[in-house]
Amino acid sequence: QVQVVESGGGLVQAGDSLRLSCAASGRTYSIYAMAWFRQAPGKECQFVAGVNTRTESTMYADSVKGRFAISRDNAENTVYLQMNSLKPEDTAVYYCATRRVPGLGTTYYDYTTWGQGTQVTVSS
Repeated sequence: QVQVVESGGGLVQAGDSLRLSCAASGRTYSIYAMAWFRQAPGKECQFVAGVNTRTESTMYADSVKGRFAISRDNAENTVYLQMNSLKPEDTAVYYCATRRVPGLGTTYYDYTTWGQGTQVTVSS
């Protein structure tokens, strides 16, 4: 089994930055990819960014390209999401997820382990 715990959310103003962390534990050797999703009230869960832990390739949603960056600390089994130039539309609960089959997916169904989420609120 794999477990993940997110941290780093908060309330910021538009234009500010935040860094989210996702710490994985358990059978981390079985992880092929880790990703961040977000869900705003009344909206569907949306892929934000992901990293293939075997190839280090990354993928981003168009809405965050150039503003967000995903990175990984292998030794700590931790993935980070650096969020810059935050906008009110980035307000959501951000979830970390892991995938235990090859590839880097971008849909909810591509990932099997999810964290509890961390709230990010961006005020205008």
